[in-house]
Amino acid sequence: MKLLENTRLEQISSALSIKTGDSEIIARIESYSCKMTANDKQMYKRFNAEEGLTPHDLQALSPPQTYLGTSPAQGYLSRSVSGDEEGPLCDTISRKTLFYLIGTLNAAFNPDYDFSDAKSHDFSKEPSLKSVRHAVDGNLNATANDHYSKMSAALWAAIDEEISLAECDIYSYNADSSNPFGEDGCWWSFNYFFYNKKLKRIVFFICKAINPLYGDSGVGSDFAMDEDDED
Repeated sequence: MKLLENTRLEQISSALSIKTGDSEIIARIESYSCKMTANDKQMYKRFNAEEGLTPHDLQALSPPQTYLGTSPAQGYLSRSVSGDEEGPLCDTISRKTLFYLIGTLNAAFNPDYDFSDAKSHDFSKEPSLKSVRHAVDGNLNATANDHYSKMSAALWAAIDEEISLAECDIYSYNADSSNPFGEDGCWWSFNYFFYNKKLKRIVFFICKAINPLYGDSGVGSDFAMDEDDED
């Protein structure tokens, strides 16, 4: 996974990372290429060999945590595969796409976290762009108020320009372990992978609101980028 330079996304990430009231918002919106390097290809072979599966084999995802006007139970009741009765519907993901999501996490949080052992059930596929926007706008409007309302349109336009949102599948990472999104002092957090298969690209949108009294939330935080990362 290669981080793609995008000045507009960098500017919006910086503008969104502010202190407001008793919270500090830390955000990163980054674009990654899914075209594999030689090292990625070696890792990909090992990744598939460990499970004895092919790149096109499907694996189960967890139900999404983002819902719009429905509870998880309501949102995920559907007909069974046979169509004879109602039962829980489970989204699936190919091994290749799963590898891209894990690679994005590793690229974004290296060297502080290693997600190489993540499984498909650590991820969810979000039901719609509308529900994701509702969740993002709700959190940021509640915390950043007028500041976010003035930049919301520019934020979504920049993401759309980079990734073509209408063509994306949207995923999120929700594992309890090895999780940089829910440490002490975190009011809320979210992470979304906007994956465009045609473009072979992922835009990773990470954001959290923390209590500034809990440790250093500046350059050394999980979400901030060190100078070495920029290189």
